Amino acid sequence: MGNAKAIDAEVLPDGIRSRFVEAVNGLRMHVLEAGFEMPGQPCVLLLHGFPELAYSWRKVMVPLAEAGFHVIAPDQRGYGRTTGDTPAYDVDLAPYNMINLARDAMALLWALGHRTTAAVIGHDFGASVAAYCALIRPDVFRAVVLMSAPFSGPPEFPFDTAAAGDRESNPAGSDIFADLARLDPPRKHYHDYYSTRAADRDMTHCPQGISNFLRGYFHAKSADWAGNDPHPLAAWAAADIAVMPTYYIMERDKNMAETAAEFMPSAAEIASCAWLDQREIAFYAEEFGRTGFQGGLNWYRCRLDPAQTSELRLFSGRTIDVPSCFIAGEKDWGVFQRPGALEAMQTRACTRMLDVHLLPGAGHWVQQEQPAAVVDALTGFLSRAA
Repeated sequence: MGNAKAIDAEVLPDGIRSRFVEAVNGLRMHVLEAGFEMPGQPCVLLLHGFPELAYSWRKVMVPLAEAGFHVIAPDQRGYGRTTGDTPAYDVDLAPYNMINLARDAMALLWALGHRTTAAVIGHDFGASVAAYCALIRPDVFRAVVLMSAPFSGPPEFPFDTAAAGDRESNPAGSDIFADLARLDPPRKHYHDYYSTRAADRDMTHCPQGISNFLRGYFHAKSADWAGNDPHPLAAWAAADIAVMPTYYIMERDKNMAETAAEFMPSAAEIASCAWLDQREIAFYAEEFGRTGFQGGLNWYRCRLDPAQTSELRLFSGRTIDVPSCFIAGEKDWGVFQRPGALEAMQTRACTRMLDVHLLPGAGHWVQQEQPAAVVDALTGFLSRAA
């Protein structure tokens, strides 16, 4: 990763440039930009998820720039051409926790000469970073859009336990992994799998090659796979969440590369995939072939590491009070994978939620599958939020 160069212009849509920003919270951060020709424009910051890159925003950046914004999309810590840390398994996880990822975002804004954003917009795991940006620094991140992953609030300290003499108990659902393993057939949660030492090796050195692994994985979670029929789940219990496809609730004895192989689309389906052509999948494959997946997997490890999640309890009871919006594909199981999160986001975690969009014809990769509809939703929200 140390010799990373800017992306060749012919790989990107006209109007997007690739460059590096030095000294961003200890990183040399690679960013894509649109709308940079007009100094003084308000900025929007786009934060990708897993297994994605700044490149995942390529279809919406120029339209947002044409709407009057300086559009900034970084390769986040541990991903792509951003360098400065060591995305290995045996590392201190603290740089990958939510507070430091939000610090990365703020440091990037400052380096680029912006003290505020019109909005921070995050997809998948990037939605969590965007949520904490807005939660912690609402003066800087003045609106927030969460895509595909609802935010139900920070982890909280147990409340009103002193009178009863209760001791702090384990978090609710802390043995869900054991419960999944006891099902017939036994299952495992993908967060648990992504936290294992083997996960990066399984995907980086998979028998089908990274290109076919990513093709199967992206197909499985998109609206193109006919088996996606998401709906609310009754409870955070093994039997209830096990109805989700195996890319979320995996078969216990299969890794993610083996799981993705079962969703590999046909040659005809690949040829007809307008939202992710072979040139685009080749770019993803080249990037992850060079870096591996461990940088992004370390984010998942933080989610299951009490030493990292305990830091977030500082924000117990705090809500997102800036204007907010949620966008996802109507075929995206990510909306419902944590039962009650969508409702908690709207009723408790976000006090000024202006819009909730579940877009037809899109699954998990909503800004790539239906970019025009996403741009319409974003520009409408940004206008009202301003």
